[in-house]
Amino acid sequence: METRTARLTILIDPVKKEILEEVCAQHDLTPSQVIRSLIREYINQHGTPEQKARMPAYKKGPKASKK
Repeated sequence: METRTARLTILIDPVKKEILEEVCAQHDLTPSQVIRSLIREYINQHGTPEQKARMPAYKKGPKASKK
């Protein structure tokens, strides 16, 4: 999981921002969480192998219990 953050400022249509916030709230997510997920997906689909190798490991949800 990422341990450091960097700021990325974007301009977005106000109506799209409002809808994004509504949809995120319905799924108990923040817009930042959704955008980070979209960025990871985009890099995985379009990045070079070298770029993908530089991506930090990411785990979804709580840690799996060990048996």
